[in-house]
Amino acid sequence: MATTTRKRSSKKEEILKTAARMFREKGYTGTSMRDLAEKIGIEAASLYNHIQSKGEILDEIVFSIARDCQEQLENMNASETALQRIESLIRFHTKMMIDHFESYSVMVSEWIHLEEDKLSEFVSDRRRYVKKIETIVQEGIDNKEFKPVSPYVVVLNILSSVRGLEFWQKSAKTHTAEEIEENMVKHLIGGLKL
Repeated sequence: MATTTRKRSSKKEEILKTAARMFREKGYTGTSMRDLAEKIGIEAASLYNHIQSKGEILDEIVFSIARDCQEQLENMNASETALQRIESLIRFHTKMMIDHFESYSVMVSEWIHLEEDKLSEFVSDRRRYVKKIETIVQEGIDNKEFKPVSPYVVVLNILSSVRGLEFWQKSAKTHTAEEIEENMVKHLIGGLKL
């Protein structure tokens, strides 16, 4: 029984990974369950032994990455300075875009296709997430660690810059992941520090 559960779990992981790649490349609406089954090498009907619907696949991809982001934010050391926490978040998001490119890209671009109840939940969670980061930025401003800039603009700048790493992922990668991470931190923190 445990072997069957592991096989199902392994197949479901393969489905989610393949779906993330296809959703990123073709878009959620441009990917059919038949396309997905063909890419995996199984019959379309067999997909339903592992997953109920294409919508469920999108939910799992989007909310899995969103949960990782939320956990990172919640588990930050409150005794660190705002600067240290923002640097940690920049590094985290950069690594997510580098190490989990397909799924992270789906979260930032395909979430709009979530079904209504899940869409509302995601939008609310995202707003809370942005507000929490804005609070850290405001703390840095109040403590004279950061320039007096709009916390909302800072958050947009960080998240947009990380999203821009899609170009690096698609390029010849003339820079290492480590170089990219260090330069992202230098650039984004450099624009904040007094």
